[in-house]
Amino acid sequence: MVYDVTMLRAFYAAYKGKMERVRAVLQHPLTLAEKILYTHLFDGKEVKNYTRGEDYVSFRPDRVAMQDATAQMALLQFMNAGREQVAVPSTVHCDHLIQAYRGAREDIATATKTNEEVYDFLRDVSSRYGIGFWQPGAGIIHQVVLENYAFPGGMMVGTDSHTPNAGGLGMVAIGVGGADAVDVMTGMEWELKMPRLIGVHLKGELNGWAAPKDVILKLAGILTVKGGTNAIIEYFGPGTASLSATGKATICNMGAEVGATTSIFPYDNRIATYLKATGREEVAEMADSVAGDLRADTDILLAPENYYDRVIEIDLSRLEPYINGPFTPDAATPISEFAEKVLANGYPRKMEVGLIGSCTNSSYQDLSRAVSLARQVEKKHLKVAAPLIVNPGSERIRATAERDGMIETFEKVGATIMANACGPCIGQWKRETDNPTRKNSIVTSFNRNFAKRADGNPNTYAFVASPELTMALTIAGDLCFNPLTDALVNREGEKVKLSEPVGEELPPEGFAEGSEGYIPPRSEKTEITVNPHSQRLQLLQPFPAWEGTDLLNMPLLIKTQGKCTTDHISMAGPWLRFRGHLENISDNMLMGAVNAFNGETNSVWNRSTNTYGPVSGTAKMYKSEGISSIVVAEENYGEGSSREHAAMEPRFLNVRVILAKSFARIHETNLKKQGMLALTFVDKADYDKIQEHDLISVIGLTEFAPGRNFKVVLHHEDGTKESFEAQHTYNELQISWFRAGSALNAR
Repeated sequence: MVYDVTMLRAFYAAYKGKMERVRAVLQHPLTLAEKILYTHLFDGKEVKNYTRGEDYVSFRPDRVAMQDATAQMALLQFMNAGREQVAVPSTVHCDHLIQAYRGAREDIATATKTNEEVYDFLRDVSSRYGIGFWQPGAGIIHQVVLENYAFPGGMMVGTDSHTPNAGGLGMVAIGVGGADAVDVMTGMEWELKMPRLIGVHLKGELNGWAAPKDVILKLAGILTVKGGTNAIIEYFGPGTASLSATGKATICNMGAEVGATTSIFPYDNRIATYLKATGREEVAEMADSVAGDLRADTDILLAPENYYDRVIEIDLSRLEPYINGPFTPDAATPISEFAEKVLANGYPRKMEVGLIGSCTNSSYQDLSRAVSLARQVEKKHLKVAAPLIVNPGSERIRATAERDGMIETFEKVGATIMANACGPCIGQWKRETDNPTRKNSIVTSFNRNFAKRADGNPNTYAFVASPELTMALTIAGDLCFNPLTDALVNREGEKVKLSEPVGEELPPEGFAEGSEGYIPPRSEKTEITVNPHSQRLQLLQPFPAWEGTDLLNMPLLIKTQGKCTTDHISMAGPWLRFRGHLENISDNMLMGAVNAFNGETNSVWNRSTNTYGPVSGTAKMYKSEGISSIVVAEENYGEGSSREHAAMEPRFLNVRVILAKSFARIHETNLKKQGMLALTFVDKADYDKIQEHDLISVIGLTEFAPGRNFKVVLHHEDGTKESFEAQHTYNELQISWFRAGSALNAR
């Protein structure tokens, strides 16, 4: 079935004419990313050569997707926008609030009951404003979008950092906070800094144990977690045609781990085949009609170094399987070197759980290659040494895998088949263990492996690999096992090797139809009610406008040390239940951040009591006393999820400034949207000047202007002062958000 076919026909009918106008103005060869960006300018008359990494540009995306955890806050904001209906096709996907525990049937039943209030709210708001609604169990947002909505040449935003998954079908798909999604849903211009372009030249073809996941695992090691910030990663070269559409999506999905704005592949026959297999032959035909402009121009392919800001080459035929981790997704190690790393660093060698699935690796091809290894367990008389958990990506994938015998094979080797949902990948895992704080190792086919993320245990060493490698290590139960070279001892005492994984790109018999659980867009006058005493939902009140003065003598709330992701700022897991209740979820603010002065988490000095206490409790006390506070941080602050709660919570608790060495892109935007002041050190060494008992002033707000630095004054406890400059990236529009108190206030 083709959803939103009217919009799609109009898009492709206009695409050629838009491209002609863009070419006439720019007068130079175009990358694929440039073609899509320039044909989605909010005002088509504003075509000009924008400076990458500097100019802010207004765009008009084609659609919006929201997952249930972030949709709550996005829709609460949309309700205050005064619209009767969304301006672009939009969907809500219930995938984050389902806890993985007993298995799909029980877990969905439990989630449906425990989250009834939230699900009813999301369904009713969707019905009221013309939004498509995918019910619990229908699938993970990014897999459902890939199967039903993504289209070559299009542009979308999604309230999840892994929205770039749709780049596997040649779409510019960007993760954003809820306020950004509201801009698009209300038909307003959506602003983005014109991204830099990183070209990744793929040549050769994958073979043996190597999988598409290994492309991005290797690239993460090259770029690090912030090397792609404010950049689009565009894949090109002959190797792109050798990858399946879902393999391309996996690579794009995990581009979020290097901070990339999005990632994208050129349109080709593999994408067309996938579109047809998922019931969208008409979309493939329309894309074929403009196929020449759904890839980079020939001149660019001949001399990519002249057109991309950076070019990286990867030879797929020589690519080795990788394992990344622990605790950060860019710690990349080829399998041939991994055993040595495990032993040298004292990682827990026993592999205790294998987890396959998530939005990154839950396609039919992923499951079929993993199940080819599972079938060898019985055939070669092996035992599976570790528990296995499988999360299918969608109901369509699950139903097809069940029909084709995959589910049965997984279950025969002891796997628990969880719901078609995120589950352990985003901390929704009720893990049963002998000691919830014991050091242990797990291997997943997920995308993130921050400390505590999967199970809440800071001593769980989580490693990221392909589904194939995850399955092999699950069979072995040993992190030092290399399936390319090592043998296993079977039940008869014989040494046997696992054969290379094999699998089908698409189901030979076509996809099966499952119970999709989809409610199409309607525009009914549904009454939306929120119980004022609810612990799950809370209507939003506008944040106060800027008072018109400098911010003086703010106590330091916390100076964070090391990595401070959105997981550290606003934890997921059990806290997901409060994503629609700003006051309640603010109790988790920065509880995972490490205090630079004592090395502890959730323990900061409270100047009002002269004692140490939780971060949120201290901020609440300051707020009750009418005191604003400031947070100081290190590099890439706000890395990870798009959750805008990490910006809204400090705003709610009267934190006025985040001063960091650098910011992750989505989080910096979220801070600006909520009326926060996001500043960076001009000299990063000034971070060391800040003392625990400082009162801090930010001077220059009355002259707030693009490119104008602020003066930060430190009032030390001993009566001395120090000062330094801090810079910002606000433009005039974003400054108006700050003055109004938030972007929503400034409408």
